[in-house]
Parts: sequence; structure tokens; C-alpha cells
Amino acid sequence: MDRPPADHDPRTGEALSWSESDEEEFRRTHPRPPTSLDEELFDADSPAIVSQLDDAARVRRIHEELRIGFDRLAHVGKAVSIFGSARTSRDDPMYAKARETAAALGHAGFSIITGGGPGIMEAGNRGARDAGVPSIGLDIELPHEQFENAYVDLSLDFHYFFARKVMFVRYASAFVVFPGGFGTLDELFEAATLRQTSKIRHFPIVLFGSSYWAGLVDWLLTQVAGAGNISTEDVECLIVTDDISEVLRIVQDAEHRRPRAAA
Repeated sequence: MDRPPADHDPRTGEALSWSESDEEEFRRTHPRPPTSLDEELFDADSPAIVSQLDDAARVRRIHEELRIGFDRLAHVGKAVSIFGSARTSRDDPMYAKARETAAALGHAGFSIITGGGPGIMEAGNRGARDAGVPSIGLDIELPHEQFENAYVDLSLDFHYFFARKVMFVRYASAFVVFPGGFGTLDELFEAATLRQTSKIRHFPIVLFGSSYWAGLVDWLLTQVAGAGNISTEDVECLIVTDDISEVLRIVQDAEHRRPRAAA
């Protein structure tokens, strides 16, 4: 007698079904290790994730991550954080624009900070290397590992997104944001919220690529501001341009009001 296929009961040969409730019960009774420290922090008290640390250990890790970031970036001086998609290919026109923008900022004396990965991040670090200024990569632990690009000179590895966010803002005088996805939008709206709530001041948020960003800015004006959920002034802090020289002018103007001195 032939052996029943794997989706049949080996005793009776009857078809088996796997329902959503079966899946939930399996996950409840078979917790898995976290794929990152962020997941360990947020989901360790859920039945699906194995708790590996107690709160005291988590606080120590967070403290150490912030301390190392402050120590290693204290010398940077004035800098700009550049964001954009990790999926941007090297033959994409935006890759060339990001590299050129980073080089122009570098020649003006700004260090370049990116997330340290591929795509637009690589282009930013490559432009910094072209200009001979510090090329900084703030890498992050991800479930699907993101490789560090070859153009990073000063590399920091982060486990916690929020600790990494502090470094992007604290050690920059501006954000220059190229087309990207959720991660890029996350950094963009984090900075916009800090501007709106006056946690940071004189901090330009430049969106490079008008064809990509115009729809978002229009939606913010017509729908979000139109409904009274933000003001038009909040949207005006997002500056859209296709001109590298304008990026340089905006950043240099802000630097006069928000200087960064190296330790």
C-alpha cells in the first residue's frame, strides 16, 4: 500500500486541514527566539516569543548603545543625514543624484551620515568618500540581514531603532531625503514631528525628487492640513527640490543657526 502524502493522516489516509486556529495554537505552544533585540523588547511578553532578557538587562543594553553612539560620534562636527531606499540600484538616476549631493555637501565641509546599507545609503557614503569627509554608517540589526556598504569609514551597529534615531538627529544639521519606502518615511516623519513639537529647531528636511514627493506634500496640505490635523506651516518645513545647489544653500543657511562643534 502506498504511503499517504504528508497532508494526509498516515493512519487513515484522510485529508488533513490546517486552520488559522491550529496555527495560533501552534504558535502559542511553540514560542520562537526573537529575530532581533527590538523584537525581544516589544514582544518578549507575548506567548509567541521566547523572553531572553529581563528589564534590567534591557536597560543596560539600551544605555550601552546610546553611550557608544555618543562616544564615537562626538568628534564629527557638522554633518547631514541622508536617507533613501536600500533598493535603489546603482544605475538609477537617483543613485547618481544622491552621490553627487553627498559630495557637494562634503566639499562644503559636512560629514555624511547614512544608515550604512545599500542603495541610496551607499550612494551617500560614496559621495562622502569622493569628497574626502567622514563617511558614517549607522547600521541596524534586521531579521533579514542588511549588508554594510563598502564606502563607510565610521561604522556603528545598532540593535534598537530608537537609539539609532537619536544619532541621526543629534549629530546632523539637516536631513536630505531621497525616494524610499517605510524606513525612509519613518525617519522623515520622525524629524517632521520633532520640528512640529519644537524638539528641534532650524533643522531643514529636504525632499529630493519633486516627481516622487509632490503627491505626498499635496496630500498633507489638502487632506491632513485641510482637516485641521496639522497646520500648513508644519508642511512648509518639508522643502521639495530637484536642485543640488539649493540643497547646499538650505543646509549651509541652517548650519549658521545650528552649528555643530566637534568634541
